[in-house]
Amino acid sequence: MATKRPNFLLIVADDLGYSDVGCFGSEIRTPNIDRIAREGMQFTDFHAAAACSPTRSMLMSGTDNHLAGVGVMSEQRSNDYERWNKRGHEGYLNHDVAALPELLRDGGYHTLMSGKWHLGLKPENGPSQRGFNRSFALLPGCTNHFGFEPQFENPMDFFVRIPVLYAEDGKRKVIETNKGNEYDTGFFSSEYYASNLINYFKERTPEQKEQPFFAFLPFSAPHWPLQCSKEDRERYRGKYDDGPSALREKRIARLKELGLIGKDVKPHPVIPEDTAHAYAAEWEEMTDEERKKSARAMECFAGMVDNMDQNIGKVMDYLETTDELDNTVVIFMSDNGAEGAVFESYPLMGKDLIAVLKRYYNNQLDNIGNHDSFVWYGPRWAQAATAPSRLYKMYSTEGGIRVPMVVRYPPSWPQNKVVPSFATVMDIAPTFLDMAGVKHPASQCKKGNYNGHEVYPMRGKSWVPFMSGGADGGVSGIHGDDEFMGWELFGRAALRKGTWKMVNMPEDAFGKNRWELFDLSVDPGETNDLAESHPEKLQELLKAWDQYILETGTVWGEPVSGEIAWGDLPEDSVGGDPIAQTKAWMTIGEEQTPP
Repeated sequence: MATKRPNFLLIVADDLGYSDVGCFGSEIRTPNIDRIAREGMQFTDFHAAAACSPTRSMLMSGTDNHLAGVGVMSEQRSNDYERWNKRGHEGYLNHDVAALPELLRDGGYHTLMSGKWHLGLKPENGPSQRGFNRSFALLPGCTNHFGFEPQFENPMDFFVRIPVLYAEDGKRKVIETNKGNEYDTGFFSSEYYASNLINYFKERTPEQKEQPFFAFLPFSAPHWPLQCSKEDRERYRGKYDDGPSALREKRIARLKELGLIGKDVKPHPVIPEDTAHAYAAEWEEMTDEERKKSARAMECFAGMVDNMDQNIGKVMDYLETTDELDNTVVIFMSDNGAEGAVFESYPLMGKDLIAVLKRYYNNQLDNIGNHDSFVWYGPRWAQAATAPSRLYKMYSTEGGIRVPMVVRYPPSWPQNKVVPSFATVMDIAPTFLDMAGVKHPASQCKKGNYNGHEVYPMRGKSWVPFMSGGADGGVSGIHGDDEFMGWELFGRAALRKGTWKMVNMPEDAFGKNRWELFDLSVDPGETNDLAESHPEKLQELLKAWDQYILETGTVWGEPVSGEIAWGDLPEDSVGGDPIAQTKAWMTIGEEQTPP
């Protein structure tokens, strides 16, 4: 009798830092994520993109985000429409790629999704149109985790984010909440996403239960606003009263103890965005009230991670009761580094974000974490999570793109193994297709045809040969030393080849307006710029960068402004204005399918 093909459960956290889970050195309770690592493998050099939707496009396509449609995030396209009016920069998952769920569905898999999509707001770009048999999706990049969004009742107060928008199986889904309850709206994102996925499992027909499944569980936690139940945040009361510097030292010490970083590693110095703001100020210079609020925000962050882990456990427990877990490849990862932005100083959050928050939300100390609070935690807490790496989300430095990842598949792969080999989010699609016995329509070098569209080949690499011990791979293990990978977002670029990496960022993004060069084998914190002392190596990587631009069509040049002015794009623009895109959904009832 033929061996049944494996199931796949792909779990993605939103803005989770490198050391924010227990097996990567955190004090936060994550027994279920730790179990995946203990019963499988823990990747310590795994890389995503620097932000949410670019990573998701790479995850769903197996190729570079500049080919898959998110060379620029939809939220940024209106900065310079002409600049971004280029193929691969549409702001949504385009049809120049065949999506992983499409290929697995066509290959006989039952495909399910419950969580954050962020790969297209128009109805025709939703998950139900890209291969999912069943899907519940948060379409935009973020929302209130309790479903409390009073500011959207006034169009003047949108302050960058679009109205909350959920869709289920291609139909608009309105979440009903108990808005009068002080502590509980009756909805919380992580709990709903997980329980909904379990319901999808339960609702399978006998025929569907005979099929292998691909289940995608992308949480919107712990993305801001930092919110969780009182029980979850109270578990961490007082743990962060010493501030982010103390936490950073503890995390680094724990990473060394676990052998995940070298004993003599030199961490990159903390970079505050703007010490004039409370979220970025030195701990000792804060007022007592500011320190208490900052520590409370971190307690809420920890509570969100704890709660996410609890819900991951519920999904795994369900699969265990149905005897499906041991034939399921389980991957847990973050979509980018920790979020360190100081939003009150960002023009992209509106001309007067604080006034909007004061009008609708209560950020008093005792209320932080509740449904009607709206807080974030700033660059110092973020750099406690990304240490010893440099910076955090939105940067192509290691702190923005190096993320935690664990994978479990007990029957044939090693258990309790730490994998130091370089790997990328683009590897997941080819790995799954390889294990499923499903062929991609494009060859490794040539485009192919899928549903009438010419599609790019995958740039990622299957892990199957490496997992089975048949890959040589050189220093990098999975990827040979002659292979390279590039990153670019917001004009902040990087390229890696072997253990060498070059980074180019403008001065206003803590860069040098030129290429810097680092040897990550001895300098994972990117602290020692070797561009002048190793000109031959720099030239080698610059040549690879030119090849990367040629192969991906990346729009590369002067950095873009952070300011966003919604509504200034032509109606027929590729991608279009995110606010306008939601109008198609706002007129659709729950029982109506989109046009």
